Amino acid sequence: MKIMRNVLLYTDEDGIWIAEVPSLPGCNSNGKTREEALERVKEAIEVYIEALEQDNLPVPEEYPSIQLATVEANPESTNLTQVIKD
Repeated sequence: MKIMRNVLLYTDEDGIWIAEVPSLPGCNSNGKTREEALERVKEAIEVYIEALEQDNLPVPEEYPSIQLATVEANPESTNLTQVIKD
C-alpha cells in the first residue's frame, strides 16, 4: 500500500536538513542532505504507521492542505515579565 504524506523540510542552524510530517505528531527525521532527510523520513512514516496498526490505533488522516506563511514578530513589543526563582 502506498502512503502519501506532506513533509515539511528545512535546515537547522548547523545546516542539517530536518523533515517533519505534520499529520503524524512526532514523526520526523533529518539528514546531511535533503535527499537523505527524505529517505529517512519515508522510513519513519512507515514505522510510525506500522506501530499504530499493530496497536490497533487509528492512522491520522493527511491534512487536506498545508500552507507556509511568513509572519513578523517583534519580541520587544510584548509585555512579558521574566520571573526569577531562587
